[in-house]
Formats: sequence, structure tokens, C-alpha cells
Amino acid sequence: MTDVAQETTGAEQVIWDLTDLYAGVDDPAITRDLEKANALADRFAERYRGRVASLSAAELAQALYDAEELQELIGRLGTFASLQWATDTNNAAYGALLQRIQEAGSQLHQKTLFFDLEWANIPDERTQITADPALARWRHYLENALRTRPHLLTEPEEKILSEKAVTGVQAWNRYFGESLSAQRYDFDGKKVPQDVVLRALYLPDRETRRRAADAMTAGLRETLRMSTFVFNTILADKASNDRLRKYPTWISSRNLDNETSDETVQALIDAVTSRYDIVSRYYQIKRKLLGYDTLYDYDRYAPLASATSRYQWDEARDIVLNAYRAFHPRMAEIAGEFFDKRWIHAPAMPGKRSGAFASPNVPSSHPYVLVNYTGINRDVTTLAHELGHGVHMYLSRPKGALEAYTPLTTAEMASVFGEMLVFTDLMNREKDPAVQLSMLASKIEDTFATVFRQISMNRFEDAIHTARRTEGELSSERFAELWMKTQRAMFGDSVTLRDDYGLWWSYIPHFVNTPGYVYAYAFGELLVLALFNKYRQEGSSFAPKYLDVLAAGGSDKPENIMAKVGVDLTDPHFWQQGLATIDEMVNQLEDLVARQQKAANN
Repeated sequence: MTDVAQETTGAEQVIWDLTDLYAGVDDPAITRDLEKANALADRFAERYRGRVASLSAAELAQALYDAEELQELIGRLGTFASLQWATDTNNAAYGALLQRIQEAGSQLHQKTLFFDLEWANIPDERTQITADPALARWRHYLENALRTRPHLLTEPEEKILSEKAVTGVQAWNRYFGESLSAQRYDFDGKKVPQDVVLRALYLPDRETRRRAADAMTAGLRETLRMSTFVFNTILADKASNDRLRKYPTWISSRNLDNETSDETVQALIDAVTSRYDIVSRYYQIKRKLLGYDTLYDYDRYAPLASATSRYQWDEARDIVLNAYRAFHPRMAEIAGEFFDKRWIHAPAMPGKRSGAFASPNVPSSHPYVLVNYTGINRDVTTLAHELGHGVHMYLSRPKGALEAYTPLTTAEMASVFGEMLVFTDLMNREKDPAVQLSMLASKIEDTFATVFRQISMNRFEDAIHTARRTEGELSSERFAELWMKTQRAMFGDSVTLRDDYGLWWSYIPHFVNTPGYVYAYAFGELLVLALFNKYRQEGSSFAPKYLDVLAAGGSDKPENIMAKVGVDLTDPHFWQQGLATIDEMVNQLEDLVARQQKAANN
């Protein structure tokens, strides 16, 4: 087989420079900033405790400036600690710093949480103060905070929850991440990290894919006891918090954070699950194209014959920047800074966190991007995805620490849009119908992964949260049963899922780190399909409006921000529009297949 772990890509030395934050884990500035943050928190409590409801607009504005100053400090510390740890989760010094900062952050939160509690509980007649021009910078933040009122506890109770989270849910998150990062998988006589095994599922040789899937299953079986216990603990912890805070469903707290309603999310879920037929239809086509009698779970990402290209790091950089530049020069200019100023960590390394992410950092600094680059097609679109996040975070920094960050639903917008730009650019350049077919199939699968797979995982989350609350602690077998049920519902009879696939729920970090997250991917993808249709209709005049949307960050309700580009998130038919576009992509694939077959027959 081709060992993707051993092939050089030019990304081996692409290591981010964190000295914009701190010189290293032993930098004395870390201790100084922790001490400064504590002093600021003490002063903040001294000035404002017991007074929030009586503050004038000018005084409230000053309090929010002070809160942003504190957020900047602790945010910088937290970003540095988490980024260092992500590059080597086995490094004891990195882990110790992360724990130190998390504990300090909890203490600081306890000193200042009175402010949000007092604000959320001000008399109704005082809420009109948000209309004062002095508070324009934070109006949305203040109005949004009022929505949490029914779910807040007393200050002593909130302090206890904050204190115990450090040794509770946060500790389990870290343990889960470190355990999976340390796990090695026996693959063709070598001990390799998870990312190498997962990338082998995209290789053209079927037997290699089968061995990779079997290696993945064997490795997950070794960590299954740990994963089962951590999942049960996280599920029980969330059930307890939801009960204390009086949330009606397991997903309600996430929806509130995402500034959307339970009804809107349910409409999204219903719309996507009602079109699982698109998934089944596509994989039936793929099975025939590959010439297989049966398509197994390890065949889902099998490339078509002409879709096996590999890309050096410099090629990937040029592809992404060229596509961004064609949309708007400012997009490429910002993305270029990530490469030029070393804001990216690219190589796959032992102990490094798997997958990819963009870290928003603090508004006074800049975002960072982590990928595990091995040179396959998917790595190029992943780079485009994370740089889309990066551009979004970069543009929204002027909104400040309290309003720069978007809810998860619209946070995925820029990343998926970045992927679409790259795909469209490459597709337009390609003249060979066979290559176009391969590229379109790959894009359809990426879209399925973002829409249908994420909603099927949401259905799994819904099942395990419900089962944990009604049945008690769940066995590994029960998790597997619910996983297979929700996955088979998506594929129908188009893909045969082997029993071993029942363990594959156990490595997905979102279920542990951010319960309820996954539907945001589907939300973002369907939103982007609508945006891209707008772009096709309006051409270059759309680009400045889109950049304005990104620059708005989290300074307004998502529906108000998206209305600026003519998208109505409140339209009950909105989701069906995006799903129709996906259906059309499969129709386009069928048309390409028919044309190829006709050409071959002639």
C-alpha cells in the first residue's frame, strides 16, 4: 500500500508560531497575566457587585469595557494553553499548563458571574436601557443575555457548578482527548495514529480500505471501556445540568446558545431525514460505478479511478488562495497571512490532536488553524474549510470580546463557503468529463458528510441522551445498537454496515466536548448552498455584502445578519431549498455518467 504517513508533502515544517501569545509554557508573562487577571476580577467585583440594576448607560458601558479587558487576558491565556496542548497531548508540561489555566479561569468566572446574573434579573422596565446609544456596541450581547433568565441559578449554585466543572466535565473531556490521541492502530505492520488510518479509507485499493477499517475497529475496541464510561459520565452530567436549569429537552441549551429555537432545529432535522432517499440514490450509483455487488462501510469514500491525485502543501496553498482571490482579493489577503505569518500547524504528528480546527483567539490578536495534512484531496478542502473559519474570525475581531463570536450555526457558514469556492474553482478549470465526474462525486460525499451524516449523528445523540435519562447507564452494546440504527436509517439498503461499524461512535469528540454541536454543520451547509445560489445570481456584487456578514460576527441575531444578503432564516421552506440543490447535484452526476456511457458506446 501507499503509506500516507511516510510520504512527504512539504507540510512537515509548517509549525505555528505562538510567540504572539507567549514565548513558551515557562514564560513568566503567563504568571504575570494570571495575577493581573485576578486583580482585574477583584476590582470588577468591587465596583459593580450589587449595582448592575442601578447603573446608568454610561456606567454600564464602562463595566462592559472592563469585562472585555478581563476576557482578553484570560482568553489569551486559554488560547495559548489549548493550542500548545493540541500539538502534543502527551506532553505533561502542556497538560499541566492547560489544567492550570482552566482552574484559574473557573476561579475568575466565579468572581465575575454575579454580573451576568444581576443583569439577567434586572426589572423588566430597566431592560430598555439597551436602546441607549452608549450601549450600541453591546446591545445584542445584553439582549441575548436576558434570554438566559429562566435557566440561571443563584450565585452560590452557579459558583459550585463552575468550580466542579474543572474536575468534572472538563477533566473528562481532556482524558478522552488524550486517550484517543495516544492510541496507536496496528495497520500493515506499523503502529500509526488515528488520522493515518482514517485517511486510508480514501485510498483506491479496496483491500487497503478494508484493512484500515479493521485496524480502526480493533483500536477502538481497545479504548471502548474508557469511551463507554466517559460517554455515560458526560450524558449524566448534562442530564443533571439540564434538570437544574429547567431546560425542557437535552438540546434546548445548545439551541439557546445557538440563538435558534427548538422548533427551528426540529424543522431542520425533519427536512433532512425526510430526504435520506438522496443518500441511498447516490450510493447505488457509486456502487455501479465501482463495479461492486455490495458497497460496504469501508467503500463509502472510495475514490473513482481519476480522483486519486495528491497535493503538495504549496499546491494546496495556491489552490485555496486562488479560489479565495477570485471571489474577493480581501479573502485571499487575509488567508495569505495565515501562511506567511505562521498561524497554521499542518503536519500529522504523534500525540497531536486528530482532525482540524480554527481557534478564534482574542480580538486583540489573530486566529490560528490546525490541520493534519497528508496530501490527499480531502486535506485541500479541509484547509479551505478551516481558513474560511479563520477569515471569519479575523474580520469579526473589531466587534470585541463580547460580540465577535458567532453561534455555532452561523460559525460553520464561512468554512463551508470556503470549501465551495475551492470546489467550484477546480471544477471550472477541469475539462475532462471523467475527472469532473470524480470531483463531483467527491463533493457530493463531502456535502453528505456535512448535512446527512451530521443529522444522523444528531439522531444518535438524541437517542443516547434520551436512553441515558430513561434507562440509566448504557452498555457499549447499547451505544452500538443506537449508532447502527441511526446510521442505517440514513443509508437504507445502499451501504452494508458490518457489525464492527457499531463501535465507530466512540471516537467522535463532538459528542463529548460539545453535546448537540453536530446539527450546526447541516445548518451551515444548507445556509451556504443558499448563499452560493445568491452569489451565482449576483456575481461579484455579492462578495462585499458577504464580507460584511462575516465582519458582523455575533453582533446581531443570525436572521438579521443573514437578511443583509437576502436570506430568510425564518422561512419554513428554507431547508428544502438547500436539499433540492443537493438533489440536483446527484442529478448532475447521473447526467455525467449517462454522457460517459454514451460516449463509450459510440
